[in-house]
Amino acid sequence: MKMSKVNIKNLFLGLILVGSASFLNAQTTQTDSTNNTANPATATQSSNPTIDGLKKQVEANPKDAEALAKLATAYQEASDWTNAIDTWKKISVLLPDWAPSYYSQAYAYQAAKDDANAKIAYEKYIATVKPEEVEQNKKNLAYAYFYLAFTEQQTDRNKAKEHIAKSIQYDPTNEDAIKLSKALNS
Repeated sequence: MKMSKVNIKNLFLGLILVGSASFLNAQTTQTDSTNNTANPATATQSSNPTIDGLKKQVEANPKDAEALAKLATAYQEASDWTNAIDTWKKISVLLPDWAPSYYSQAYAYQAAKDDANAKIAYEKYIATVKPEEVEQNKKNLAYAYFYLAFTEQQTDRNKAKEHIAKSIQYDPTNEDAIKLSKALNS
């Protein structure tokens, strides 16, 4: 079990590096979700050999969290948000205390323009990060709090102010968070 935890932590660190570049792209790139979800037959017939290989690996061992995480990441890289979300959810069931799966779900929901579920997943991520993991998760925590503040600025200004203060606490260099803080506090 210990070896599995180490591998999962190493995988997560790698996913953060890969995911952060994809995450920035997801924030700035318009996607056409109809291409990914309009025809269920095409969603199951992948022309991506990486995805196909990982699907076979997961079929052989559905509880292989590392293979599932690689598959979810491959779906994200292919902008297949529906399958990415479903796969991250499977990981959350297998490893309910593994915060990165909730962050990745939130990322995929956000990229799929599902703000309500993205918000729920970011909240779950924040709640699941263990105290000893805060330091290595500061950037992701900062973004999660920023996202919550951004989504709540119209409906619950006080809660938005709390979230943006936390965001800046974790990443005082985030210009968007600083701008939102100024707007909320003016």
